[in-house]
Amino acid sequence: MAFSSHVASRLEEQAIELPSWAFGNSGTRFRVFGTPGTPRDPFEKIADAAQVHKFTGLAPSVALHIPWDKVDDYAELRKHAEAHGVALGTINSNTFQDEDYKLGSLAHRDDRIRRKAIDHHLECIDIMDETGSRDLKIWLADGTNYAGQDDMRGRQDRMAESLQEIYARIGEQQRLVLEYKIFEPAFYHMDVPDWGTSYAQVAALGERATVCLDTGHHAPSTNIEFIVMQLLRLGKLGSFDFNSRNYADDDLIVGAADPFQLFRIIVEVIRGGGYGKDGDTAFMLDQCHNIEDKIPGQIRSVLNVQEMTARALLLDREALTSAQVEGDVLTANGIFMDAFYTDVRADLAEYRVERGLPADPMAAFADSGYLAAIAEERVGGVQAGWGA
Repeated sequence: MAFSSHVASRLEEQAIELPSWAFGNSGTRFRVFGTPGTPRDPFEKIADAAQVHKFTGLAPSVALHIPWDKVDDYAELRKHAEAHGVALGTINSNTFQDEDYKLGSLAHRDDRIRRKAIDHHLECIDIMDETGSRDLKIWLADGTNYAGQDDMRGRQDRMAESLQEIYARIGEQQRLVLEYKIFEPAFYHMDVPDWGTSYAQVAALGERATVCLDTGHHAPSTNIEFIVMQLLRLGKLGSFDFNSRNYADDDLIVGAADPFQLFRIIVEVIRGGGYGKDGDTAFMLDQCHNIEDKIPGQIRSVLNVQEMTARALLLDREALTSAQVEGDVLTANGIFMDAFYTDVRADLAEYRVERGLPADPMAAFADSGYLAAIAEERVGGVQAGWGA
């Protein structure tokens, strides 16, 4: 079975943004492991990310993390990316590693610290102006560990005021995207713990403020595709951070733990008009490759998203709707499961070859010798990792 022209054309709309930090060293609370050839600066991170796009055709942009990816000349970094066939994408802020942010950043009681956090985001917007980036993504570690530690309502008010000042600086072609996380590093309460809180905050800001959904940032058994549906229905699903989890915020390769969940999510994205040219929802990976090689890990990740997208595009929506209207529970579920169980790997291989890409990107990259080359070339200096 080859893909129909409709499915093939829809697959061509797919673009998955890679996170620069996925190419640096990462780890657990116990250890950050080094790998030969790990990038030492943002230029080398982008060169590695470009390999993913070269072999898959799926990853045309790279997200930056500030200050981890700060450079003296962003125009030069932008040209470097373009020379490698990719663009600079989302700018991610960081208010969780500075000593001042121990008790919060945009929600902090101290005016000086809150001012510092706001100014950091204004600097990120200045960088967006130089890189041509559309989105400023904000994830806040703000929260408390103990009941009574701080006034939770006061923190919401202060955060809202801070976000309003940042949003006022966002350009007409830019967006503010607010991420949420149920817990960690705060364990009694997070200031943005769920999609509802994020939605409430961005809805108060305006049209160019949206929600980022990280697939690992939910309580066990949460119906994530319901959240996807609701945010698309409300016009506020700005972006995804795709990863996979078994227990908490594991940041594993997307689709590794529950490929059926990934399929269900993408079904709702397509149905809700958030996919490709139909909408503005950005697909991005947010993963930490701790024990696996980083570039192959990212290649496997984007291929997993592509495979589940292909299956979702094969869903017979007309037949599904008919069964739903008739109240035929088993037929409706059977149609849904038939799409999920369809093996599209051979068709995707053919699809890639027709577009001048390797049928098996993982094997083609392994045969390229790139990992051995960078291990030999990148000797000396400090490898990029958490905080660098």
